Amino acid sequence: MEHFKCEQTNIRQQLEALNQMLTSSKNETTTEIGSTSLVYPPNHGEEDIVRSSEEEDSTRPFDPCFRYTVLDQPWRATNTSIKNKMCDCNVKWRGWYRLFYKGNSLQMPERCVPMNKCGTHAPLWLAGPHPKRREGIVTRKVCGHWNKNCCAFKSTPIKVKKCQGNYYVYKLTKPTTCHLAYCADINTIVCGKCRKSETCVSRDNINWRCKKKPRPLKRKVHFFASYPGPISGKVNRIKYRTVLVNVGRAFNRRTGVFQAPVKGVYQFFFSTQSGKHGVKTDLWLVINGYWVAVSHTKISSPSTVGNLSTYMTFLRRGSLVYVTQDCGSSWATDSSNTITFGGSLLVQSKR
Repeated sequence: MEHFKCEQTNIRQQLEALNQMLTSSKNETTTEIGSTSLVYPPNHGEEDIVRSSEEEDSTRPFDPCFRYTVLDQPWRATNTSIKNKMCDCNVKWRGWYRLFYKGNSLQMPERCVPMNKCGTHAPLWLAGPHPKRREGIVTRKVCGHWNKNCCAFKSTPIKVKKCQGNYYVYKLTKPTTCHLAYCADINTIVCGKCRKSETCVSRDNINWRCKKKPRPLKRKVHFFASYPGPISGKVNRIKYRTVLVNVGRAFNRRTGVFQAPVKGVYQFFFSTQSGKHGVKTDLWLVINGYWVAVSHTKISSPSTVGNLSTYMTFLRRGSLVYVTQDCGSSWATDSSNTITFGGSLLVQSKR
């Protein structure tokens, strides 16, 4: 009989220990926030969710991307306004959270949210950009909008991390006062579906939609100028006073300099006419201080000889182009158009 009682006692103790283990496991996988029970995501194994401090120290570092609480409360959406104002001061925040809206992953807003949205009086938004993955865990300030002041309430800073899979987790903290509540930006669901050819737009900064980006206008750039008289000797920069064409207004007649308005492929031409026997005349095309092409003439008999040179190149926006006479004598009159300089944009590069 004594042996039988001892066996019953052992069985009872084992059942109590088993019940304690089940209760402990249940408490580890759920966290009460307000009146909503939030459960860790089921796609991660129990070894990633329930781990003793000794195991965490002895294996890999704690990663909140794999151990977070799902925060799916529709009243937190930036387009939601309800009569019963919520306050996150009443919440016992524990660990890291990932924001959802009806099963769709989203993030905190990075812009000022109108008052009385997100189910509260002063909505809390992230006063700074979300981090990149390489930045790891960062600390960001949180602001609450009230009475036309986007940061009327400077709440307790929170920690943020970007995870593989393009989502964020937040280590939320208790706000400074009521009624403040963290916002979930409903527009990140919409804007996250925009294609590369689309941009996310809004009229009221509350409701957003994807809109096709306008095609960039191709810039038209053409110019043609001449010098209405003879030039002798060395001239550092020829100031072509007669401008016949200046589409795009990139050529400056006062300085004689062309400045590239956009990045792309350009073609230039420049010409001279020599009128002195036995004299060499050289005109050079200069780009950003470099002499890149020459128009050369030299006559051995009493006559005039003209020469036209062309040059094609890629230029960045703001590049400077002009013509210099290094030596010799160039001949021209008001109506001859023999000392000329011109160019065109052939292909505009993408920004």
